[in-house]
Amino acid sequence: MREIEYKDIVKGVRDAIIYSGTNLPKDAYKALEDAYANEKSEVCKEVLKQLLDNADIAANEARPLCQDTGLAVFFVKVGEEVKIKGGSLKKAINEGTEQGYKEGYLRASTCHWDTRANLKDEIGYNLPAIIHFDLVEGDGLEVEYAAKGGGSENVSRATVFAPAKGRKGIVEYVKQVISDAGPNPCPPLTVGVGIGGTFEKAVISSKHALFRELGSKNEDPVLESMEQELMSVLNNLGIGSMGMGGTQTVLGVHIEKNPCHIASLPVSVNVQCHSSRHIKIKF
Repeated sequence: MREIEYKDIVKGVRDAIIYSGTNLPKDAYKALEDAYANEKSEVCKEVLKQLLDNADIAANEARPLCQDTGLAVFFVKVGEEVKIKGGSLKKAINEGTEQGYKEGYLRASTCHWDTRANLKDEIGYNLPAIIHFDLVEGDGLEVEYAAKGGGSENVSRATVFAPAKGRKGIVEYVKQVISDAGPNPCPPLTVGVGIGGTFEKAVISSKHALFRELGSKNEDPVLESMEQELMSVLNNLGIGSMGMGGTQTVLGVHIEKNPCHIASLPVSVNVQCHSSRHIKIKF
């Protein structure tokens, strides 16, 4: 049995959040550079240049990439042979989240659903974190973190199709979701698609798909083909960077699949803005 200190997890999460708040990941930065190189609209090229300049300023001056510093979303793989020494894993992640958002001068965004009163004095600064745990073999602990802003989350959608809809129906659905979203989620976007499972499994898969490195290929050739098809379809919508009508609406489309019931075809589309803040830490 491997032991990991509670305080080490708190510090690791804290440091990751502060770093992510001001440093755009290399994959996202390169994807913006590629979009700039491929953009046909001069107006949108200027927008993309401003986004790259913003990322440079944020990193150089240690300032948040965006005023919407998001809710803290975690996907955590916990080895069966791991023990947290000094406290619980969930509490450590939440404590690290609070420290990271507070000490990084990142906005506290969690509130009551009805009164909209901020929860920073009741539950904690930007708490509770959204945590998805997965128990795996071995003695490792892997934590993936992303800041999920409200603008991109608000346009995300999910449904359950009849199986006959198939690939064509999924492509049309993703196209409609992104078309309806328009400029609201601050494109160019990363689009996560979850297929199969149950309703909630598809939604979680679409969120996790956003964590995959931009520019990477899907290991499943069928899904890789769908991702390339969707890239073409979505970039032909004419939405463009920040909705200015260019040719680079999406930076990447990532699909995750799950086995599903013979009578249903759940599909979820989760959208991430151009400021795709994500990081992976291992203990």
